[in-house]
Amino acid sequence: MAATRILVVEDEFFIALDISSILEQAGLVVIGPAANVADALEAIGSEEIDGALLDAHLAGEPVGRVADALKARAIPFAFVSGYGREQLPAAYQDAQLVKKPFTGRDLLAAIARF
Repeated sequence: MAATRILVVEDEFFIALDISSILEQAGLVVIGPAANVADALEAIGSEEIDGALLDAHLAGEPVGRVADALKARAIPFAFVSGYGREQLPAAYQDAQLVKKPFTGRDLLAAIARF
């Protein structure tokens, strides 16, 4: 797996904990988790990141700005959402999507495609 430092952007504490645990057990380094857009943007600007997993909505805030910042830095990412593609930011309707509820295999397969 080329991506080893993964930014987790998730506002639900227990889901963020679950994602982080899965990634760490696979030997990956978790950046975050970031629970809001501001924290995610700060991490993108200050951390070495190989990839990211983004919740589609952070406490009601759309994550388009986070996806834009990742794209501008050529950092691959996947959305992790219980909603369908129609709830993703318009510019990212074709982005990789991991559906909630997910398995560890689902998350790791998404990261392997980075």
